[in-house]
Amino acid sequence: MTETQGPRMIPEPYKIKMVERVRLLPRAQRERAIKEAGHNTFLLRSEDVFIDLLTDSGTNAMTDTQWSAMLQADEAYAGARSYYRFVEAAQEVYGYRYVLPVHQGRAAEHILSQILIKPGDIVPGNMYFTTTRLHQELAGGVFVDVIIKEAHDPGSEHPFKGNLDLGKLAAAVEKAGSHRVPYVAVGAPVNMAGGQPVSMENLRQVSAFCRSAKIPLVLDAARAVENAWFIKEREPGYADKSLKAILREMCALTDAAAMSAKKDAYANIGGFLAVNDEGLYREAQNLCVVYEGLHTYGGLSGRDLEALARGFLESVETDEWMAHRIAQVRYLWSRLDDAYVPLVRPCGGHAVFLDAKAILPHLSQEELPAQSLCAALYAQSGVRAMERGIVSAGRDAKTGENHKPALELVRLALPRRVYTQTHLDYVADGVIETARQGNSVPGLKFVYEPKYLRFFQARFDPVVRSLAAARR
Repeated sequence: MTETQGPRMIPEPYKIKMVERVRLLPRAQRERAIKEAGHNTFLLRSEDVFIDLLTDSGTNAMTDTQWSAMLQADEAYAGARSYYRFVEAAQEVYGYRYVLPVHQGRAAEHILSQILIKPGDIVPGNMYFTTTRLHQELAGGVFVDVIIKEAHDPGSEHPFKGNLDLGKLAAAVEKAGSHRVPYVAVGAPVNMAGGQPVSMENLRQVSAFCRSAKIPLVLDAARAVENAWFIKEREPGYADKSLKAILREMCALTDAAAMSAKKDAYANIGGFLAVNDEGLYREAQNLCVVYEGLHTYGGLSGRDLEALARGFLESVETDEWMAHRIAQVRYLWSRLDDAYVPLVRPCGGHAVFLDAKAILPHLSQEELPAQSLCAALYAQSGVRAMERGIVSAGRDAKTGENHKPALELVRLALPRRVYTQTHLDYVADGVIETARQGNSVPGLKFVYEPKYLRFFQARFDPVVRSLAAARR
């Protein structure tokens, strides 16, 4: 196979047992639907969406073994056997000593932040994530970005754009003092950078730095199996190792993990906070009772716990699942790259990221190019995507000014085991046509903005330019 032939599509390592009907609304109805949603794809009705690439979180298709495990669930309020299966599976796959179930990843972030962060603390990390940073700020902390500079350049081909810059990290800790750094956060891979991975060597260096400074290192493990795949594929010495072994090595370099199990574990809800320190675990148990429910169910039903336990094990029992997932993402990425659609490079793990600044160069960042492109793509094709730019970045907690990230991205996140190659071809055609008509896409402005995590619920109106401005 030559490079010009594009990636080889791996046949699906599964058969389809059940289907869900979807429909493509006529163009006029799609335009009406996105207008009624305030030009925010989060506010669209699911039934009005043809292909849903809003997120890969909780939107996956589970296996028959996961469904059958749900029928064997123990729904006892306290000490259910389903809880113990959940904990044992998570310990086997990830390797941490203590595992606390929670209803999703942001619950783990919240509990961890409430325990560890004091007002005035800083939390260094490799690019912010929306919910993570908010929980850090609500606890009185300040996020400090210490990712390598290549991560902010969509055209950089660096194979591990998620890596932390050790110089930036050391400088941030020295400036604040290690006593003001409750932990270092590492996302692997980094969602907001385009699903870009962290190398094992970088993780090893960061771990050594943190341990010498007596600062805990916390992993965002939502898509850690995907990160393990990129280490296996791109980093010398790992080609012959299993994903399970690579994942355990990653986790062993960290002290704790906040996990949204709605990604790698294929489930529709759930997560965990995993730690090695018993004292921290006891504090987390106590807060779990306050916010989530008893520590043996963590806001989840026994059915959820059973599906998650099976999902943890299945995510690493064979490399085939991840091989197919990565191949699907690369297929869509290559279709768009071949058509010269500006993309984040190289292709990441869970999604294809469109460079909205390059696709809509006539819009300023204050005209919300990524949000505008999302709305235009839905109107064109019925495909739902997510904004990852100035809207997601939010406002500075002190000044109220918009954070202005270097990247203005539209994320096309692929649910696991849901769509076929034909679906991806349709998505590619829709994106290509939307990009071709980019000059006609209007900017957007806020007409409603909630205080927190505004991208979920904000509403927008098109920006009406004067004739003179339009001619310029």
